[in-house]
Amino acid sequence: MSALLQLRNIHKAFAEVRVLDDVSLRLGAGELVSLLGPSGCGKSTLLRIAAGLDRDYQGVLQLDPQLERGRVNGIGVVFQEPRLMPWLSVAQNVGFADGWIADDKWIQQLLRDVGLQGRGDALPKQLSGGQAQRVAIARALYGKPQVLLLDEPFSAVDAFTRMKLQDLVADLAARYEIAVLLVTHDLDEAFYLSDRVLILGGTPSRLQRELAVPLAHPRDRRSPQLAQLRGEALTELYQSHAL
Repeated sequence: MSALLQLRNIHKAFAEVRVLDDVSLRLGAGELVSLLGPSGCGKSTLLRIAAGLDRDYQGVLQLDPQLERGRVNGIGVVFQEPRLMPWLSVAQNVGFADGWIADDKWIQQLLRDVGLQGRGDALPKQLSGGQAQRVAIARALYGKPQVLLLDEPFSAVDAFTRMKLQDLVADLAARYEIAVLLVTHDLDEAFYLSDRVLILGGTPSRLQRELAVPLAHPRDRRSPQLAQLRGEALTELYQSHAL
């Protein structure tokens, strides 16, 4: 499988404190890969490097030549908070990158995709937390990216909304053939969604283990195979003193 995005031998420090030490990963076309680890282990930092938002590091970020950030077939990013502009409507937030020439037909399709049809004229203050994050997902998909980077995008919502958003992302990634790199500290989320789970831990953080998830989608959250994989990941996190 060809790699759309690769990080090779990434080293990162803040002042004199090393955070990431020789971390490498690859994301292939159509893959959903989770980066799993405890809070503070450098997951979000690694995602910012992959997104091109942090250039102060050692190592190599390599993108497929077809990828062009901020444009069609590029990279979309969803953060922990929706980061919507409160003075713009839902539809305007989704198509913000193109301003007044935004593709309204595509915006309305995305709003239907994320379950917000008919809410395009609403303001962010009129939305629930889960609805606001759906807008953020639609905005990230507006540029028709091939790669979607998700930085714990469901951490601020309740458990039931979180499960709905997980299913939404899995469905949209499959529908639009988007590769996804998801940062999470939630074992259930990582193994429910992913084709591969990369476990980050240690001080400074390194990739401790990679676990493949050889189960077809859609998956059953009660699956004993998922429970076994979660157990292996938990053991790895304890052994690496991440927990």
